[in-house]
Amino acid sequence: MSIPSPSRRRGLLLGAVLAAAAVPPLVPAAAQPPPSAAGARAAAAPLSERDRADLARVEAYLNRLTTLRARFLQIAQNGAAAEGTAWIWRPGRMRFEYDPPEPLLLVASHGQFLLYDRELRQPSTVPVAQTPLAFLLRETLRLSGDVTVTRVERGGGFLRVTLFRTAAPAEGRLTLVFQDDPIELRQWVVVDAQGRETRVSLSRIETGVRMDPRIFEFNDPRFFETEPQRGPPGGG
Repeated sequence: MSIPSPSRRRGLLLGAVLAAAAVPPLVPAAAQPPPSAAGARAAAAPLSERDRADLARVEAYLNRLTTLRARFLQIAQNGAAAEGTAWIWRPGRMRFEYDPPEPLLLVASHGQFLLYDRELRQPSTVPVAQTPLAFLLRETLRLSGDVTVTRVERGGGFLRVTLFRTAAPAEGRLTLVFQDDPIELRQWVVVDAQGRETRVSLSRIETGVRMDPRIFEFNDPRFFETEPQRGPPGGG
């Protein structure tokens, strides 16, 4: 598999996590039109009592989740793949570090997502609130109100919850995939405004781990002076 150019790697990363950002796409936009507000509302099936019970389980699990460290595998719509290590420290902090030869680093903190290309030594930011994963970083998470759940699916021991931001249905959809028993986040699927799909799967999941807060502090100029961190900083 060929290594994409820096701009295309940036598109790969943002397509997976920052689907609302205006960046050059990794692949041509799909033929289907972007979802409209009316279409998104029409696609939302009524939730059953079982659906609501499962959503309550998901909310309880995510609100109990403080720290998570895992390996991730990201697969774009065109089959391009990348791996790395992910850290989540709720509320408000997240880090995705790609394995070599990918030079990309993504860090969420202080209400901003930082994208840093180590080859170009070029940082760029986008507000967390404009990304589909923003609600995962909230102190208190609710799958209602400003988030609309369109579908709850079960099968093969997994629970799938599809949702969009209520105020911005044309922005795209996010599907969270949980192992059902015991409940555990295992994957998310982003479908952006152009219909492009990217999957991020988690493995070797650890929760309740200790983390070094400095790995999220990109507002400190020294953050960019340190050697690239490969492997699990912060210890377990």
